[in-house]
Amino acid sequence: MAPRAPSPPAPVVLSVGGSVLVTGEDDAGYLARLSEMIRDVARARSLLVTVGGGRTAREYIRLGRELGLTEVELDEIGIDVTRLHARLLAARVGPPAPAVPPTTIARAVHEAHRVSPVILGGTEPGHTTDGVAALLAGRLRAERLVNATNVDGLYERDPRRDPSARRIDRIGWAEFRALVAAGTDGRAGQEFLFDRLGAETLARAGIPLLMVHGRDLANLRSALEGGAFTGTRIG
Repeated sequence: MAPRAPSPPAPVVLSVGGSVLVTGEDDAGYLARLSEMIRDVARARSLLVTVGGGRTAREYIRLGRELGLTEVELDEIGIDVTRLHARLLAARVGPPAPAVPPTTIARAVHEAHRVSPVILGGTEPGHTTDGVAALLAGRLRAERLVNATNVDGLYERDPRRDPSARRIDRIGWAEFRALVAAGTDGRAGQEFLFDRLGAETLARAGIPLLMVHGRDLANLRSALEGGAFTGTRIG
């Protein structure tokens, strides 16, 4: 009997916050280096990447709120910005990444069975890109979800306001879900620890969440590939 071919590694999902993607500091250089890293990681395993809207989305949402738009309409505006960011990143990554990012979970899952990487933004009102990433991770039975943020992990207090704040290297789902629930009220454009739906989805699926600084690409790559990393592991 011929030896059985080894199973391919499980998919990995990466959620890149808009606060990392567009900062006003060497964004083009960062996007170029991020694209190269995504291409490299995607050669060895199925990789899905969600991209947030960041301050660009928040500025449009702020303006829309002043104009009296509903929260659903504001969500839709934010989603449009995330899709623009996803298209920018997908264009820089190039084939085989779909040039036009998927707009639904089902379509992203379909594409993930054909090509790697798959890059997308938001999908529908009420779902942040972190939440989309978690839903994708659950549907694809991903090995891990890596959340690339503008801090190097989860802290007991905001380290930008309190430099003495201690980073939490590991935390369980129950405690993390309580932190998430206390930190958001569901309004469009909020900055928060992590998406509530996403945390619940990952906890139920038993998929670990890794939080790292998105601009430290060597560390981010190590987290994606299952190596040692500086940051926080949840679950």
